[in-house]
Amino acid sequence: MRTPVELSPIPVTTAPATRLTRLFAGLVCYGTSMAMMTRSGLGLNPWDVLHEGVADRTTLTFGMVTALTAVLVLLLWIPLRQRPGVGTVANVVVIAVVVDVVRALLPDAHQLGWQIGLLLGGIVLNGFATAVYVGARLGPGPRDGLMTGLSARTGRSVRLVRTAIELIVLAAGWLLGGTVGVGTVLYALAIGPLTQLFLPYVTWSPRTRRAR
Repeated sequence: MRTPVELSPIPVTTAPATRLTRLFAGLVCYGTSMAMMTRSGLGLNPWDVLHEGVADRTTLTFGMVTALTAVLVLLLWIPLRQRPGVGTVANVVVIAVVVDVVRALLPDAHQLGWQIGLLLGGIVLNGFATAVYVGARLGPGPRDGLMTGLSARTGRSVRLVRTAIELIVLAAGWLLGGTVGVGTVLYALAIGPLTQLFLPYVTWSPRTRRAR
């Protein structure tokens, strides 16, 4: 049986060059994957359904809504006694900028083949990117911290808390007019297994450092 991957935060002073490089590479890939899925037109992940719904009803860009949502989620960390790390702050800023830049460069897809390619590529890249930035062990993203904090405070399983959060966010985004489709379902089914698949290969640990 495979040994569980250790993901507890490690101070940034430990192997900073390697881990910060991984963190920012993962966040850039994550923002790119979000932009790809939004341009596919075949459905978004629950949080992006909310982001798109808010963006469509305001003058804010998709990236700006992403950043503002992250800040609001971080405020929920206070009663949960969660502490942000370098990765938490970088998550808010880098993803918001990258998703807007890539969306500006990437036009909407209108041919089914191109739509499917963007959707599938975006989902796979999202799973890889999540594993890379989480595996840098520099602090969870705002939404990840909300999930683990609620799980710790309520005693409920991470899976149950994650599912409840995703359903609430999805419902709110759908009511605001966000794009819900086959991509939403496919993302929900695939993102967990994909992230788990990549984590053992990209997670930083003192052992892998010594091995090099």
